[in-house]
Amino acid sequence: MADALLLLLHVLILVYWLGGDLGAFVASFLIANPANDRAARLGAARLLGDVDMAPRTALILAFPTGFALAAARGWVAVDLVWIAVSCVASLIWLFVAWRIHLDHAAPGSSLRQIDLGLRWVVAAGLGAGGVAGLAGVMGWPLFVNLKLLILAGCVLTGLFVRRLTADLGPALGALAAGQTDADTRIARSLAATRPAVLFIWLLLLAAALLGLWKPQ
Repeated sequence: MADALLLLLHVLILVYWLGGDLGAFVASFLIANPANDRAARLGAARLLGDVDMAPRTALILAFPTGFALAAARGWVAVDLVWIAVSCVASLIWLFVAWRIHLDHAAPGSSLRQIDLGLRWVVAAGLGAGGVAGLAGVMGWPLFVNLKLLILAGCVLTGLFVRRLTADLGPALGALAAGQTDADTRIARSLAATRPAVLFIWLLLLAAALLGLWKPQ
């Protein structure tokens, strides 16, 4: 039962990640279309921010659930204390991410800086673990090492998306104020992010395939 519940949770994380990303992707077109009513576009922007918390949450929970599942199935040999540490650390990170969303934290706020630092640390740790596994240092199955690298790639791509959308918030403020350059800024910002979002989808599909295939 414990194994089944861990597997279900890990699968649901993939479902909500892709589903939330799809909802945000569709909302981006509504926001960028100048033919839509301004109030509707601003409402779609708020909806995008809410829906986007599903993939943000899924990213944070992907590693601890996958780590616990891999340990339960004997793919990685680790002490249970490390699984507990990963779960606690992920919950702390999740709390920070949700506080940022609920408090509408400013770009330079301490919470955002903490979240940014955590993402770089996690990306580096996952990447190092995947490379060490491929080099034979850890003795993990091939698919586990590749999934670590894929998750690191998702984190790094997410950081790249943040840079691409740095002007989106100010541009939406310009739209609310009726400034004439808002449409161009919003369209440019959202158009730049879509290829990166599609790349994350490809990474997630590759991770799902590896989880089903399990190449050793």
